[in-house]
Amino acid sequence: MARVLILFGPPGAGKGTQASRLSGALALPHVSTGDLFREHRAQGTELGKQAQKFMDAGQLVPDELVLDMLFERVSKIDCAGGFLLDGFPRTIPQADALARRLAPRDTVRVLNLQVPDAVLLERITGRLTCQRCSHVHHLKHSPPREPGRCDKCGGEVVQRSDDSAEVFGKRLAVYRQQTQPLEAWYGARGLLANVDGNRPPEMVFEDLRSQGFPPQASPEARSA
Repeated sequence: MARVLILFGPPGAGKGTQASRLSGALALPHVSTGDLFREHRAQGTELGKQAQKFMDAGQLVPDELVLDMLFERVSKIDCAGGFLLDGFPRTIPQADALARRLAPRDTVRVLNLQVPDAVLLERITGRLTCQRCSHVHHLKHSPPREPGRCDKCGGEVVQRSDDSAEVFGKRLAVYRQQTQPLEAWYGARGLLANVDGNRPPEMVFEDLRSQGFPPQASPEARSA
């Protein structure tokens, strides 16, 4: 039986940061479909080549191909006890296809980060990303000690083009139209827990952890 934890939330809600922490706290590997795409393309795998054909034609990668990549990843030994999904599913058809592929005894829990739109906009448009190590600063909440330089590696920090107010508005509209309906879909199945994401990160993390699965001991620890 695998524990499948799904983290939802609009752009800027803090999913990436919280997913990394939850992965360690709950002993669940963090699986990002975006990372899987990049890995398969970089390695030139058959799945990566198939996905590239659709992208080169300006088409969306079919859900079944995304799921093939996902389940190829979660079939590895480190995911035997479960995994944490960030960025997938994005639509109800994807959620339905995912549910069909999971084993009957797998346990699913969905945590939904809720943050007001005005706060999301401030978070997104204030972000500064290091061009060298991708560490993220914020103009208001965590400005770099040396202007224009990353605290972590000293690289140049810039505002990405997709962190503008205009692009954020488009991304949020897509999220509301395609992904937000999943709240009702999972809620009707008794799998959803809403979490207030408009609080200090530590408070949000503690709430997410309490709503998720309890951490499990490793096989080595259990046999000790």
